[in-house]
Amino acid sequence: MLLKIIGAIIVIWLAFAVLGWIFKVLGTLLVVAAVVTLIGIGYAALKGKSGQRQIRP
Repeated sequence: MLLKIIGAIIVIWLAFAVLGWIFKVLGTLLVVAAVVTLIGIGYAALKGKSGQRQIRP
């Protein structure tokens, strides 16, 4: 009986450890995606302004 309780505690602890790792990885990926998106927006804004020409009649 004691081994079953200890086993259940270990399984629950492992489940929480895996869930914590998953959330940590997802958080890191969200930060990286936000930085890449901001860099891409900045690059597109700079490239777009330099490539535009005014049409003068």
